Formats: sequence, structure tokens, C-alpha cells
Amino acid sequence: MRVGVVTFPGSLDDRDAQRAVRLAGGEPVALWHGDHDLKGVEAIILPGGFSYGDYLRAGAIASFSPIMADVVDAANAGMPVLGICNGFQMLAEARLIPGAHTRNAHQQFIRRDQRLVVENARTDWTNGFTEGQEITIPLKNADGRFIADAETIKRIEGEGQVAFRYVGVNPNGSMDDIAGVTNARGNVVGLMPHPEHAVEEGFGPDTPAAMSSGIDGLTFFTSVLERALAK
Repeated sequence: MRVGVVTFPGSLDDRDAQRAVRLAGGEPVALWHGDHDLKGVEAIILPGGFSYGDYLRAGAIASFSPIMADVVDAANAGMPVLGICNGFQMLAEARLIPGAHTRNAHQQFIRRDQRLVVENARTDWTNGFTEGQEITIPLKNADGRFIADAETIKRIEGEGQVAFRYVGVNPNGSMDDIAGVTNARGNVVGLMPHPEHAVEEGFGPDTPAAMSSGIDGLTFFTSVLERALAK
């Protein structure tokens, strides 16, 4: 499966996302923000970083990049799209998923290994998990606070569009402890923590078994590959 990873000016984790795709058994394809060419990929990842320096709002300028017009069309046609951290912000700015993001409630950049609970295991990117499962994924952000109006919160909670929730501590003040959401169709997922940093033993979060042995993030990437094979 060919999975495109878009690089924007200021992307930091595009190569990490490509490596995660490769470890999952897929073929990563580098895509450029200024192109109108998805190169025949079957899924797309918008990686973390600080696209365009996070000027205006995090992810706002990137959402108007030339390639995003193609990403929006592909997502609306059913292609799996995963937005990680800054990519999550882009998806929200492009209105592919509900909600928005603001500065962390404590006004500080945060980096920690974060526990999450899986709320929706039916999407293209989460079907390898089970609902209620707890996982640990690295988190690093300054504008990670998920917000939405009361009507939107009620709707996404009622319709199962909350994909992940923070457990133990809410690191950024996100409403309802929301760490990730999906669109109604389940092909577009936005996640604030970074699964691409938990895909290989020796480089992931600590676990009771060993230091740096956590690979919970790998399931995001194997999930989309296995869902494609099952179709």
C-alpha cells in the first residue's frame, strides 16, 4: 500500500511518519505541499511540526497549501487521511474534522508519554485496537487544546466521533479530555499525540516490560494497511 506523507515548510516529523509506514509494511511516498499531485497514493498522512511557523494559527496557513485541495477531495471521496498534531490542526482548519485548537491551557509547550483510551476502534486508522483499550503515545505540543462549541461537543460525543481520550491527566486542557477525533465516515482521523514515535522497540515510551519498548503507535499504521487489504 502506498501511503503519502506531506511535507510542509516547518514539518518536523515527516520522515518519522515515513519510517512508521515502512515498519508497518507499507510504501511511504513523499508528497510536497506546493504540488497538486498525490502520486497515486492510497492513504495520506499530514505529519507533526510547525508548518509555516504556526503563524496566524497552528495549521491555518498549511490548510490553504495547494496540495490540501487534493487532500480534501481525496478525503471526501473516502481515502484514509491521518493528521498528527500539526496535521490534526490542519484537518480542523480544513473542516475535514470537527473542532479547533488553541494554546495549551497552561500556556506552556509540553512533552510527555501520554496514556490514552481508545474510544472508537471502527475507523480506517484505529480498527486494530479495541474500544476501551489503554495505550501510551508520546505527546509534544504548544497548541494542543481541543475546543468546540457545546452543540459540536454534544454531536461528536453522541455520534462516536471522539476517537481517543486522555487518561490520568489532561495535558493541555482539551474539552472532554479529547485527544483525537474522526469524521463521521471514519476515514479521516486527527490525533494530537505522535504515534510515529512509538513504532519500534528501543525508541518508544517506557513500559513495565522495558525502557523505551512501547510500540502502541504501530497499530495506527498497520490498521490502515489491513483495512485496505480487507476491502
